[in-house]
Amino acid sequence: MRKALRILLVIVLVYAVVLIGLFTAMFQRPEVFSSVMAKTPGLVFMVFPFKPMWLYARRGEVKVGDLAPDFSLAQFDNKNTVELSAFRGEKPVVLVFGSYT
Repeated sequence: MRKALRILLVIVLVYAVVLIGLFTAMFQRPEVFSSVMAKTPGLVFMVFPFKPMWLYARRGEVKVGDLAPDFSLAQFDNKNTVELSAFRGEKPVVLVFGSYT
């Protein structure tokens, strides 16, 4: 009985450490998070509450009606950058975010 309790405690501790590690990684820059996810086995997505953790970590602070935060992106040719604020007051801008994974 003692041995089973000890094994259960170790399993719970390992689960908690991995859970905290994944949750911490979700708050990092996309480059860091993607490197962690590249090394993560698929089983993790079934064992841990990945979706609620991700939605909490990436919830953001922008509310409906707020101005979008300014950012700059490299143009397709990588020679120039474009800032979102350059379009303010002109044509509407549609931002489409996706994943290639």
